[in-house]
Amino acid sequence: MSTTSEPTAVRPAPPFLRTPAARKARQLAKDLRAERPDYAYLKEIVRHLRKELGIEVQRTPKKLPYVPTEEEIRRFYAAVWTARRGQDVILIKTLLYTGVRVAELVRVRLDDVDLDAYRVRITAGKGGKDRIVPFPESFKEALALHIDGLRARRAAFLFESSWKKPYSDRGVRKILARYTQAAGITASISPHKLRHFLFTWLKTQGIDDALIQPYSGHETRQSLEIYSRLALANAQQQYQGVIDRFPV
Repeated sequence: MSTTSEPTAVRPAPPFLRTPAARKARQLAKDLRAERPDYAYLKEIVRHLRKELGIEVQRTPKKLPYVPTEEEIRRFYAAVWTARRGQDVILIKTLLYTGVRVAELVRVRLDDVDLDAYRVRITAGKGGKDRIVPFPESFKEALALHIDGLRARRAAFLFESSWKKPYSDRGVRKILARYTQAAGITASISPHKLRHFLFTWLKTQGIDDALIQPYSGHETRQSLEIYSRLALANAQQQYQGVIDRFPV
């Protein structure tokens, strides 16, 4: 009588065990300590290690930022105008017209505004750099009245509370959130999205990236070489030439 043998059980391979990262770092440190490494040296070593081990850097694809539509911006500003809060109107128009970051906006002092040249000086913006941003000639009168009122009460900043304290980032965001809700807009309208809207809109008006770049406060390898050779006056002339078509 024939017998059928039982199949031999296949044992799973033992799990691959790595040395804990902290212990491996201590091991590597013993070899490296004599080199007195700094950050740049360590970064270069890691770059070569990736190359030796054939490890590619996994980059997360960047999502395109949400940019409000012109119709949303009109609805948003209509809610601002209906509320009849003068300082809010000036604040939101300043964000819309200049594209400054909220952290830059709350640091703008009265002396940073040049009404005759239609410019605002941004001091120590992102990366610690100063720059100049324009505003429309049509905005001069309203901005001048706002500044006169602030000077009368000895204010120092362009946007201050009645306690003579500059607005906070959070306070500005709450103001925008209130009007976004009043306008019935489901998407968030943040200061940064107003910034995206302005620069996207200027681009659609045919203004070259190299002219937008000095105002945006961004630095990219592609544009640095170009815009560094352009006169600021030329950029502002093009800005003033199209800003009257702005939806607000």
